[in-house]
Amino acid sequence: MRKAEVKFHALTAGWLIQDENGYHFKYDKTYLQGEKPEPISLTLPLQQIPFTDKVLFPFFDGLIPEGWLLDIAQRNWKLNPRDRMGLLLACCRDCIGAVSIYPVEEEERL
Repeated sequence: MRKAEVKFHALTAGWLIQDENGYHFKYDKTYLQGEKPEPISLTLPLQQIPFTDKVLFPFFDGLIPEGWLLDIAQRNWKLNPRDRMGLLLACCRDCIGAVSIYPVEEEERL
């Protein structure tokens, strides 16, 4: 299982998890209860119920770099281009826009 903290304007907006059943995104309860929470994407509207899919949600897949920048990331970190979660975790801490993705390390999961 791999887990990522999804930040929106530097606030923890939710959690993205990849496990044997696919991908799951859940908004953080504190974020949902905050002042004027905004969805991170129109395709991921605010809700308490987790989103689940067999493939990485298109919004998150769209954050992964393309072209020569993706080639550099794959070579430097020796990532498989089919490992979309691995690419997201390695490349998307400082994305253009309001959303950032931070890997959650094993000891942080406890």
